[in-house]
Amino acid sequence: MASQEIEALSSTLARLPGLGPRSARRAVLWLVKNREQALPALLDALGAVSETLVECATCGNVDTSDPCGICADHRRDAKSLCVVEDVADVWALDRARLFSGRYHVLGGRLSALDGIGPEDLNITDLLTRVEGGEVDEVVLAMNATLEGQTTAHYIAERLEPFGLRITQLAHGLPVGGELDYLDEGTLAQALRARRPVD
Repeated sequence: MASQEIEALSSTLARLPGLGPRSARRAVLWLVKNREQALPALLDALGAVSETLVECATCGNVDTSDPCGICADHRRDAKSLCVVEDVADVWALDRARLFSGRYHVLGGRLSALDGIGPEDLNITDLLTRVEGGEVDEVVLAMNATLEGQTTAHYIAERLEPFGLRITQLAHGLPVGGELDYLDEGTLAQALRARRPVD
């Protein structure tokens, strides 16, 4: 049996996405064995992020500056806006380096079962960004779930009066799949094959 402190660390790590109890115990064991080098570096990195982490007021991305690095990058195409459900989706798409525009994070998806309606998402800020007249195309990059597609159709209806080109990722994505777990080839194909929303 490990001490209470080590068990608490293991339990905390087990709550992270992708880590179960066994993986968390292995990570803790590795940290304990390599504590001279690994623990100070981990603590420094966590402290630095904790002190500087902010939500971008423009797009909703999480970064260490506001506006975030993506919004502040003047080389990006301001006329093309990719709408995603979550910050993880921004990171997945941007990691693939396939989209040169800017992003907008909704902060979730519509879900009647969970009681999440349009007022719970960052849709008002999206409409405000589009009203500015700088955006020509909105790419709806929702997850290929029922809730994701419902959200995409709702947003498409709200954007219709602006006369924009509204596209969505192609349906080559696996049903029930989430962007953060897809490989870059799948993401590339989905972005290249985007089409107008019906």
